[in-house]
Amino acid sequence: MKIGIEAQRIFRKNKHGMDYVVLQEIRELQQIDHENEYFVFVKPGEDRCVESTAHVHIVELDCPSYPLWEQWALPRAARRYGVELLHCTSNTAPIWCDIPLILTLHDIIFLEPRDKQNHSLYQNMGWLYRRLVVPRILDKCRRIITVSNFEMENIIRKLQIPRERMAMIYNGYNEWFRPVDDTEGIYRKYIPEPGYFFFLGNTDPKKNTERTLMAYSKYLNQSAVKRKLLMADLDHEYLNGIIERNGIENIRESIVMPGYIINSDLPYIYCNAFAFLYTSLRESFGIPLLEGMACGVPVITSNTSSMPEIGGPDAILIHPENSDEMAQMMLRLETDEAFYQQKRAVGLERAKLFSWRKTATQLLELYKSIQ
Repeated sequence: MKIGIEAQRIFRKNKHGMDYVVLQEIRELQQIDHENEYFVFVKPGEDRCVESTAHVHIVELDCPSYPLWEQWALPRAARRYGVELLHCTSNTAPIWCDIPLILTLHDIIFLEPRDKQNHSLYQNMGWLYRRLVVPRILDKCRRIITVSNFEMENIIRKLQIPRERMAMIYNGYNEWFRPVDDTEGIYRKYIPEPGYFFFLGNTDPKKNTERTLMAYSKYLNQSAVKRKLLMADLDHEYLNGIIERNGIENIRESIVMPGYIINSDLPYIYCNAFAFLYTSLRESFGIPLLEGMACGVPVITSNTSSMPEIGGPDAILIHPENSDEMAQMMLRLETDEAFYQQKRAVGLERAKLFSWRKTATQLLELYKSIQ
């Protein structure tokens, strides 16, 4: 069978969650499937992170915008290469396409109420595009994949998708996320000393950045150690707004914001952290939660959406809208050594349940079931 995989953004330098998912799926499929022929459709970019092999062909399609690339260039190229099954991996797909479709619908956040404080043009345009496209393609998809039982039940309930058309396939994490000795001091590219709290926040309201910083302020007021907070991918203007709105000036000198952290450096960032804060309001899966656990760092995460499912029954779960509870858990990790070591061990064991090889194997079984 000739299988097409949409992977438009995997060649861009600053990748995000969905980009890494499809990239790892492609790499694993290259290793485990030598029967089917794959055509991976990408947009040209500077990070050529995967190359063609005998049975996996990387096809670059140059087009000026995401919608034009997906709605015009992608189906046209898929027909040209004789694709018999097209897997669209990033929530949307071509509306006019006569090739059988599989869709990975990571989440349906675009159907939920939009936070009016979100002024990101990129995020708002993406939200609008998904609202326009997804309802028009669902009936055309042979199967709809999502990444957690939480999200599958959410999709079935809100979109009235028959259960037999749904498939749940967990994400994995890269094998280099494990306890490592940072002999070269790679973490120092981003922060001078180890033993910090680490937070992957941004301006998306679901990441809960504001409440997490309020919790950090309360932690600083009560801690004898006063650990630094390393925050990736956040700008100073956004931080200043949070500080001024909440009167938490005490956090300013304790926050380190180095900008984007490349993925290959992240294991060293996790392993040199005291704890990882993954305090989102909502996640359909949460790969960073797995990465932190796999590196042996205690993870404070939320008791909402998919995070209890992925983190497991013994994870450190807090209510993400309660900054007091968050701060108290940060302090407990600092003052209760037995609790700290227990949660570290729990995370290491839990992470063993997930891998990209498992993800790709289940994906291949799904492809075969549609022949």
